[in-house]
Amino acid sequence: MSGVVTGDAVVLGLQPAKLPSRALALAIDLVVVWAAYLLVSIGLAIATASLDEAAVMAVSIATFLLVLVGAPIAVETLSHGRSLGKMACGLRVLRDDGGPIRFRHALVRGAMGVVEILMTFGVVACIASLVSARGRRIGDVFAGTLVVRERVPVAHAVPMVAAPPWLAGRFAGLDLSGVPDELWLAIRQYLSRMHQLDAEVSRSLAERLAGDLAVRTGAPAPAGVPAPVYLAAVVGERQTRDARRAQAAAAGAAGGAGLGHGARPHPGGSVRSAGPVSFPQPVGPSGSAAASPTPSPRPALPSGSSEASAAPPPATGFAPPA
Repeated sequence: MSGVVTGDAVVLGLQPAKLPSRALALAIDLVVVWAAYLLVSIGLAIATASLDEAAVMAVSIATFLLVLVGAPIAVETLSHGRSLGKMACGLRVLRDDGGPIRFRHALVRGAMGVVEILMTFGVVACIASLVSARGRRIGDVFAGTLVVRERVPVAHAVPMVAAPPWLAGRFAGLDLSGVPDELWLAIRQYLSRMHQLDAEVSRSLAERLAGDLAVRTGAPAPAGVPAPVYLAAVVGERQTRDARRAQAAAAGAAGGAGLGHGARPHPGGSVRSAGPVSFPQPVGPSGSAAASPTPSPRPALPSGSSEASAAPPPATGFAPPA
């Protein structure tokens, strides 16, 4: 991986292109450019047959500069670093900070390419790429660019070792709050690659990780349980807890979204409907509150029944004047 660092101090995991792939991309580009140059030269030679020698020379120089120098610069500028050969080989030209190149970068690369590629038949460019740690030629150094690989083979993910069923729930009461993320990452990487390691190296690494995990949790591995199995069981317990917390958070969010205008959350977690509105009772002639008959409780009826629709409205405690 290259040490490309963006403006936000983020290290990009880019793979610099090696000399064979760059040479193949350059050969494809040169074949296309020289073929276009020959066709254009033949056409101009026929068109300028009646001109004098100085005019023919001027047209030849202009054709050389426009086709062999200007065309690659224009292609790299418009395609943001992808020429025909680079696209065929899965390469791309980027800035040192990982961003796409612009016209000034392509101009410097093209101007230096006349010297190190066209005039020396690519010998200077090959030597510079071999000497550079990231395979850069002189044009890349002056332009501040880097040729990287765009098509990187994807590594197939190897599943981690699963804990045996007889250890399910064995570490349910283990305190995992003191285990740092770095140790979790190291354990997961070991469990996904333990079969690729040497047996002795795998055993020693598992014992060291198990010892670090036991120190963080305060509970050593049970007797008779191998270190890799102990690590897999603890990682499985953490994944189970993470899944439970995610489910609880999703259920809480769904319950909060279901609260309506006529419901309010209860401190215990349940939802209660808002109670009926109470009205003040009228005051009689003697100054005492007029007694209103207390309605007897009635059983709840379905909303669609005829008795429910015929029931009188509830008493409000208000007596109209005589």
